[in-house]
Amino acid sequence: MPNPRKRRAGAAGAAGPDSKRPAGKRTKTRKPTGTSARVGDSSPEKTSASKNCGNNQSSYWLMKSEPQSRIEKGVDVKFSIEDLKAEPKQTACWDGVRNYQARNFLRAMKLEQKAFFYHSNCKEPGIAGLVKVDVQFVRLMKRYITLTELKANHQAHKATGGPLKNMALFTHPRLSVQPLTPEEFEFILSLEEKEPS
Repeated sequence: MPNPRKRRAGAAGAAGPDSKRPAGKRTKTRKPTGTSARVGDSSPEKTSASKNCGNNQSSYWLMKSEPQSRIEKGVDVKFSIEDLKAEPKQTACWDGVRNYQARNFLRAMKLEQKAFFYHSNCKEPGIAGLVKVDVQFVRLMKRYITLTELKANHQAHKATGGPLKNMALFTHPRLSVQPLTPEEFEFILSLEEKEPS
């Protein structure tokens, strides 16, 4: 039997009004047919978030959730990769996304697309696993890829033109749902085979 408490995955750092669903009610987020998200980009430098937003062609995503208990408006917002793994059919709805751009990205997702499950607002933020959208557990990462490691690669790639140079995790850090380019996704996936630097 699914846990009836409302999950607020990715609520930390999001701005804007909360969704209007009653506390304790779990609902599925579905992509309406033909929906397109349009978000302006005020900076001249294009990021993966701004490049993929207007055309909704991203096939890869990063989804943030909080792995540690924190009470917000009387609800525990904790939802870790282990919590997802323990769900019936290892699948759960993804709700509590408050930022309009993150909600647009959520609507742009398609079934079976892959996403990194990112633990945020904790002692050591980082990528904990791989999921596929609706959100269903796929597997844990072979090793935890920390924010510190991702940031070091981002900084290096800004100088060399590598795949993480415009990663939304650093250019739009408040978004709890973010698109990834295929190059960003493949590079991050390759990190689990290497020793942390």
